[in-house]
Formats: sequence, structure tokens, C-alpha cells
Amino acid sequence: MKEIKKSVTMKDVARLAGVGVGTVSRVVNNESGVKKVTLEKVQKAIKELDYIPDAYARGMKINKTETVALIVPTIWHPFFAEFSYYVENELSKQGYKLLLCNIDGDKKEIEYITMLQQNKVDGIIAITYSPIEDYLTTDIPFVSIDRTYDNKNIACVTSDNKAGAQLAAQKLVEKGCKEIAFVGSHNSTNNETKNRHIFFEQYLEKIGYQCHAFDIEEPFDDFLEQLEIFLRKHPQIDGIFAINDFVALDVIDILEQLGKKVPEDVQVIGYDGIRLASERKYPVSTIKQPLEAMAKEAVEMLISVIEGKSYPLQSILPISFIEGTSTKNKKIHFCTFVNDVRPKRSF
Repeated sequence: MKEIKKSVTMKDVARLAGVGVGTVSRVVNNESGVKKVTLEKVQKAIKELDYIPDAYARGMKINKTETVALIVPTIWHPFFAEFSYYVENELSKQGYKLLLCNIDGDKKEIEYITMLQQNKVDGIIAITYSPIEDYLTTDIPFVSIDRTYDNKNIACVTSDNKAGAQLAAQKLVEKGCKEIAFVGSHNSTNNETKNRHIFFEQYLEKIGYQCHAFDIEEPFDDFLEQLEIFLRKHPQIDGIFAINDFVALDVIDILEQLGKKVPEDVQVIGYDGIRLASERKYPVSTIKQPLEAMAKEAVEMLISVIEGKSYPLQSILPISFIEGTSTKNKKIHFCTFVNDVRPKRSF
């Protein structure tokens, strides 16, 4: 019968090193006041015994778990998966671990937030589109992605949705589109993605173009059916800006079912800059969000909140246009568009 290995305790380390348990505790918790010769004896004993400190107990002692939770709508979506990857990388550089929370509805989202507050993670980074305002407290540091909260001092990191919408409109016009549409959906929350429709339409109207709009309210269960009806009703449309890349792919599928060729008959631009893998090409022309920079900014802001330092309430990062296969790689005429490469911060 295989012998069960006895777990090594702090007392075992203290006994082997010839010091008190309190001294071992100070070494484990990186506290000052330990002589070099004593430190070396304790470290040697830890290595010899293969002692693994109790991270939870240590966190309780110093009131810090060195763990940050990331809440995302679904890890199946390439955008959220890639963002999670970059957040974990940035947290690791700062000595933090990641707890990933994958949600699939309002109730689960609220359950996660309640659980995280009770289990005392050091902070939360969240991409949420549900009405959770009443469940957010000032007890735990919180950074939001793409969403601001009324009457709450919650930091927000977002790409420049206004500039992205304007750039999409400019590109479609440059490429010769005359009948242009926006395709997307929205909900009741105050999120930055709504600016994609608002400023896309404003830009087109400003230069004398009409914007056909398909922007239905969530929740829904017949998005594709309604979208097909819209496209059948407006066969003259030759340029489409979709609220995200997945919707852009849906648009392309329906257009092909209707006998339209992309980009020959209709040009399509998405938003996000998703790829199925790092070595794969972009499946559609898209307004690319700077995911790595957004993750870095979110982590830096969260750590500032954790450490009680000043931080901006909102940080807006620049976007870029990626030419895929859903637009014509040819400019009909050129419109100047200036996009500041520096993040815009508001305190």
C-alpha cells in the first residue's frame, strides 16, 4: 500500500532551521527584520523539506490574496479569450494570479460578483452588459471594460468607439459605397459600444450620406431572421458596418444566401479585430481594438485602485483599421482621418 506523504508545516521548517515559527512566518511573508544568516537557514530548510506555504492563510494574514478575478461573457468568443490571455500575462508580471469567471446570464454574473466579494480577491476586472449596478460596492477594487456606471467611481477602459465608428464610415465611403448601413443590437446598460452606431451615423450624415440602420434591442431570439428581412427590404445597400466581427460574419452569410457577393456587391466592416488563432488572418475587414494595450491598462488601473493611488475614471485607447477580405482593397477617394495614438485619460 502506497504511503501517504505527510504535509510539511511551518513548525517542521522552524524545527529544522532551529528558529521560531514567527521567524519562518516573517520569511514566508517577505517581512523585514530577519538577519541574513537566519534568512538563509530558513530558506534552506524550506527547500530541503519542499515546504509550500499556505497561500490562503498568508492572504488572510496580510489581507491580500494576490489574486484578481476576470469576468467575461463567454470564453468561447475569440475576443474575450484573447483579452483573458493578455490580462493573465500582465497580472503575472505584477505577481498576481488570475481567477477566470465565465458567465452566461444575469443571475450567474451576480452570483460571481457576490462570491468574489465574500472570498476577498484583491480586485475584479469585468466585461459585463447586464444590470449589476446594485451589486457593486466600494469594498472591492473594480475596473470595467467598455462600460461606465452612473453615480459610481468605477474605472473604465475602452477602445475609442467614436473614432472607430468614424473610421469605418470613412473607409466605406473611400471604397465607393453609396448606400451604407449599420447592423447591430443594444441593451439598456450604459456601455461604450453604443457609440459605434451613434457616431457612425453622425459621420455619414455630416458628409451627406444616409445611414440605413438595423439596431434591435436585446434580448432577442430571432436576430438572423430579422436581419434577413432588413437586407431583403434594402437591396440597394452596398456597404455595411457591423457592431462586431461575429455580426459581420452573420451579415456575410445572409448576403451570400441572398445571392450577393462580398466584397464585389456589398462591402462589410466589423469591429474588434478577432482571429481564430495568432497565426491566422483576419476573417473580415475590421476596426481593431488594441486588446494587449487594453489589458495592460486595465491591470495597471486595478493595481492603482488596490494600492490606493490616484487613477483615471476612464481610459480610451486608439483603434486601427485592418484590411480583410470583406472590403475592396482599393480607395476611390481619400478622406483624412486623424487618430491620436496615445490613450486618452479622464479623471
